[in-house]
Amino acid sequence: MTTEEDRRKTARWSDVEAAEPAFARTVRERFEQFKHHVLATVRKDGAPRVAGLEADFRNGELWLGMMANSRKALDLRRDPRFALHANPGADASMAGGDARVSGRAIEVTDPEVIARYVAEVEPPQPFHLFRVELTEVVRITVDDPDLVVRVWCPDGRGLRTLRRGSDAAPPREER
Repeated sequence: MTTEEDRRKTARWSDVEAAEPAFARTVRERFEQFKHHVLATVRKDGAPRVAGLEADFRNGELWLGMMANSRKALDLRRDPRFALHANPGADASMAGGDARVSGRAIEVTDPEVIARYVAEVEPPQPFHLFRVELTEVVRITVDDPDLVVRVWCPDGRGLRTLRRGSDAAPPREER
């Protein structure tokens, strides 16, 4: 069950767009390069489960739709925590870098919201629809020789940039 305190620690996609529009645009564009991505959920026994998934940015929200009674949907119903990694592409080039989001997936049960989504998207039915409450948005690129990790969380710290080299030194935070 999501508590009020949990809600204050999460954000909708529109919150990311409002706080950091350029960053949000690059993350969204990275996800939109490919149709299928990798979703991690928590299985009943506590182990991670990974599965393919389509993600949809629409009306200021990040939506996750999935087949009725799929394992990932049942996982999210029981434990809404997830991580979603953008499809890395067809080769090792990681064109456009890397992007991932994590948070909680909240199942949508409101018939009006589902009807609007169905009218816009026309998903195969029956299906489960989840709205994402974000706890972290990450974008990783290479600025040779460094790996550049940009992280946004709804904790008030804003967008942070960390650089790390290929040595054993800890990451350096840019100000």
